[in-house]
Amino acid sequence: MKALQAIDGQLAWSERPAPACAAGQIRIKVAAAGLNRADLLQRAGHYPPPPGVTDTLGLECAGVIVEAGAGSRWSMGDRVCALLAGGGIAEEVVVDERHALPVPQGLSMVEAAAIPEVYATAWLNLFVLGELQPGEKVLLHAGASGVGSAGIQLCKAFDNPCWVSVGSAERLAYCESLGAEGGVLRGDGLESLRDFAPFDVILDPVGAKYAQLNLQLLGQDGRWIMIGLMGGREATLDLAKLLSKRIRLIGSTLRSRSADSKAALLADLEKNVWPLFESKRIAPRLERSFPIDDVEAAFAALASNTVSGKLALVIDKDLN
Repeated sequence: MKALQAIDGQLAWSERPAPACAAGQIRIKVAAAGLNRADLLQRAGHYPPPPGVTDTLGLECAGVIVEAGAGSRWSMGDRVCALLAGGGIAEEVVVDERHALPVPQGLSMVEAAAIPEVYATAWLNLFVLGELQPGEKVLLHAGASGVGSAGIQLCKAFDNPCWVSVGSAERLAYCESLGAEGGVLRGDGLESLRDFAPFDVILDPVGAKYAQLNLQLLGQDGRWIMIGLMGGREATLDLAKLLSKRIRLIGSTLRSRSADSKAALLADLEKNVWPLFESKRIAPRLERSFPIDDVEAAFAALASNTVSGKLALVIDKDLN
């Protein structure tokens, strides 16, 4: 099979041995794969896969099951999307059968490929770790990103008013169209976020650059959930504020979680989020898809930081 490798910073769509399918796993013929910032980082050598995980790029995909063991909930030919620790940008992928969910009714394979990573990330951090309750206020930094787009929609569906920080007026308008109450532009400074504070939960992929401001914006018993370090890894914090406000600072990654943890998360998504796709209350925000032959253009588009929502790679157009 062909799979996407990052070799010394260069992308190679090359032949690799097909993985074996063990008990409890399924084999998926991949139609499309979502593209994520983690793929950019892995290409650059900054985010290697967890031990024992393939070095093929790709944290999510959609396709058709071509192999399933006896007693599996899945059958040959089922249309599924899957959350992966790696290997999604390939002609085939083998995954724990608990980490796949049915493609929501009415969605194409390319749309479904843009769901697992960002909706799992948003649900895990806002509603599981962040313990959001109806009516609590949320701030989403990088609100027009894939995770931000998913987070806005989930906040709206579960009655949590949310605000965003974004890079342009066009991206702010995009966020508001998804249900954000408002927000600010990074270039204008973030201090005006104080007008919307205090927030109960801040979802932060930026890190050090926003650390002091986050402490100021959070209210009593606020939860600051850090999922990335785009703005640096070292910050000076006023711990007295953390203490006096009883703020919880939570570091969170999804890729390295255990198989059982991911299985519980996917089951939670199927119960609470999948019905929202079926009823059209939320939808994957796919800005653009690229054929696998244009993978360099897809990576360049994501690296430009101008994408609103998600990008996907079409692996097998006949399955779409």
